[in-house]
Amino acid sequence: MSKKLRIAIAQLNLLHGGVSENLKKHIDSAIKARDELQADVILFPELSLSGYPVDDLLLRKSYLDSIDDALKEFISKVKNIYCIVGLPLRSENNLYNACVVIYNGEIILTYTKRILPNYGVFDEKRYFKEGDTHNIVLIHDIPVGIAICEDIWSEGPAENAAKNGAKIILSPNASPFEVNKHEQRLATLKNRIATTKIPIVYANQIGSQDEIIFDGGSMVVNETGELCQLAGFFQETLLMVEMNFSDQEIQTPKSSHYIPTEEEKIYQCLVFGVRNYMSKNHFSGALIGLSGGIDSALTLAIAVDALGKDKVKAIVMPSRYTAEMSLEDAARLTKNLGVTQEIISIEPIFSCVLASLQNSFATCTVPITEENIQARARGILLMAFSNHTQWLVLTTGNRSEMAVGYATLYGDMAGGLAVLKDIPKTMVYRLAEYRNSLEKIIPERIIERPPTAELAFNQKDENTLPPYSVLDKILELYMNEEKGAEEIIAAGFESETVRKVIKMVNQNEYKRRQSAVGIRINYTSFGRERRYPINCHFDK
Repeated sequence: MSKKLRIAIAQLNLLHGGVSENLKKHIDSAIKARDELQADVILFPELSLSGYPVDDLLLRKSYLDSIDDALKEFISKVKNIYCIVGLPLRSENNLYNACVVIYNGEIILTYTKRILPNYGVFDEKRYFKEGDTHNIVLIHDIPVGIAICEDIWSEGPAENAAKNGAKIILSPNASPFEVNKHEQRLATLKNRIATTKIPIVYANQIGSQDEIIFDGGSMVVNETGELCQLAGFFQETLLMVEMNFSDQEIQTPKSSHYIPTEEEKIYQCLVFGVRNYMSKNHFSGALIGLSGGIDSALTLAIAVDALGKDKVKAIVMPSRYTAEMSLEDAARLTKNLGVTQEIISIEPIFSCVLASLQNSFATCTVPITEENIQARARGILLMAFSNHTQWLVLTTGNRSEMAVGYATLYGDMAGGLAVLKDIPKTMVYRLAEYRNSLEKIIPERIIERPPTAELAFNQKDENTLPPYSVLDKILELYMNEEKGAEEIIAAGFESETVRKVIKMVNQNEYKRRQSAVGIRINYTSFGRERRYPINCHFDK
């Protein structure tokens, strides 16, 4: 005899700590799933009532009290649909990462996450105790297994559910974006299905929490490991799937789906990250110091795509070293994007500071001092505009520069969000080309011109740094793959260059510790997952 189960996957943009807002979104989604989609069950993401991660908010009793109150309200207001809701749950002086299955005013199953991740951006063992509860619930006489996020990435919970009779696994997740994360998720689900032989319905949230971006990508994978349904990325949706169960087979409907290219994924992530960060932190517009170089050009394009041209302003701040082509290219870019541009020379500030320091530095000539004075003069102007307009300054430095400290504290590092902080310089060029493939907005001369900070005559980045094509490969090996100096040299890189790069990375931790939060696209980003000492004497 065939049985049918209609499941709505709630791919939602949740507020971290915004319990009342999340509650409303839960109620509205459940009612829509029940009344408009005729769903039997709605699956919310991991810790959906609280948002994920909320860090040390979980240590506050008043916060946990508010979640308890929200759960009670949800239970009282939503009937006639099975609801799987994620929340931090207190029990006997312990706190669990849990989900509850609710139906008609009752909690019919409480499942506590068994496997707690404690690597990368995850820090769950600081807050939660490992669970050991039963993870199967009957929904319309169909045994349904539950596995929360890391439970599905590890062997055990899903296999146990299948062994005990589950016909399907529902998996609430809070899985952050990384460049190849969709492929990793799908491979993981296929691994679970290879042993369980039952389909998995995977729900993931979207949204941003500081540097962490959640991209969604909720999906349904059938019992043969085939991707059947995909909710898409960086968009809220209720994905509906109707599954038919019989003794012989489980029928899962299939639909076409589009997987973006690597450049498209990253660009979408950056646009989405800027938009979310600005809205969730109540900034109405963005300010960008526009130099005529590729980093600020790409940042400006991302900001306009995220916020609209009327919510973005470019500030051009030339000095005695600024080339005429930089001003021409900046003007052409702002015209292409329809953005307001204001030009303010830093020459008066620069000259005034040099005059003030003339006696003190009479016997010492250090070029970097004058270069940094210029960068800090620009920082002063940008932050003055920010104070005046209440708009947020977006910094424009890339990952390659941040890694080796090729940036000025309180200068070009001044701002509230570092859009390209996790984007290597070589990827900056690829993203610029990608954006131009949609519409020619970034002048070709900006892309083709050798990169320069224009803080001295005839200055080029490669006078100080290895070519970015070399630098980024060394950084990939040293930081992403955690290779030592000798291993990198053995891979074909010049010994002196490798040791210089590693020394620069280690010496500039103090700068990165003071830098603005940046959008994470990489599993070794400069943020909460990198915990290196500032006073570091290990250089191998």
